[in-house]
Amino acid sequence: MYSEITANKRKTFGLMAAFILLVLGLGWALGEYFGSPSGGLIAAGVVAAVMNLIGYFQGDKVALAASGAKPIERRDNPQLYTLVENLAIASGLPTPKVYVIADPSPNAFATGRDPSHASVAVTTGLLEIMDRAELEGVLAHEMSHVKNYDIRVMTIVVVLVGTILLLSDWLLRMTVFGGRRDSEKSSGQLGVILLVIGLVLAILSPLLAELIKLAVSRSREYLADASGSLLTRYPDGLARALEKIAAHDRPLLRANHATAHLFLANPFDPHVTKKFEQLFSTHPPIEERIARLKKMGTTV
Repeated sequence: MYSEITANKRKTFGLMAAFILLVLGLGWALGEYFGSPSGGLIAAGVVAAVMNLIGYFQGDKVALAASGAKPIERRDNPQLYTLVENLAIASGLPTPKVYVIADPSPNAFATGRDPSHASVAVTTGLLEIMDRAELEGVLAHEMSHVKNYDIRVMTIVVVLVGTILLLSDWLLRMTVFGGRRDSEKSSGQLGVILLVIGLVLAILSPLLAELIKLAVSRSREYLADASGSLLTRYPDGLARALEKIAAHDRPLLRANHATAHLFLANPFDPHVTKKFEQLFSTHPPIEERIARLKKMGTTV
């Protein structure tokens, strides 16, 4: 289990580095277009920083509002609130705010910029079909996202994707429709090479960014599965919960692509089985997660 956690942390750092390199590559290409590669790198960094600040301080509010989550107190659902509180104590974290989403699809997510500003949301569908051990497994998974700072990582990832999409759109419009600022630079073999590089970056960057985002999301799900199981010492609880979610296989009523990666299971198609769909899913195959959890159960 500890090796699972270490491997996923290492993988996430590598993917984040790839994201940053992609942003810098687009910044360089834009700077080259305007005759100042270093200026392009600085501009890309500024855009990414501004967008990160917005996402950092407001991203959780947007995610909760987009999902229709409503805050609750202990008196509204004593068992849910007590489980969250107990897991927070066991994790050494402040108790996050607790939200419920009126939706028959069983699912959950955590959000916030850090453990002191975290929130955990579960659907009414999840509360209806889970027993105590299964619900605890789900909540431990979400609390692990908080403790591992996945909630911050995924906010940054979404912002970087937005930055890449913005920069690639600018670059594509300039190289195709704008013409270069300096006509002399557009002539000769070097100009052609730079134009081709710019076009390739502009066209492929959005796809690469989305694939990296999906890879980061999947890596964090495996990590939270392992960390949550370590917290409860009962991997079978989460494994049984995922089995119920896969059997239920019902999409969220208010699913959207901006927040899909935050949820315990894919909110559009919880039980993704087709190979092509798995490639572009925000979550790893649910059978693979269940198999890993059951294997962990034999070693805990």
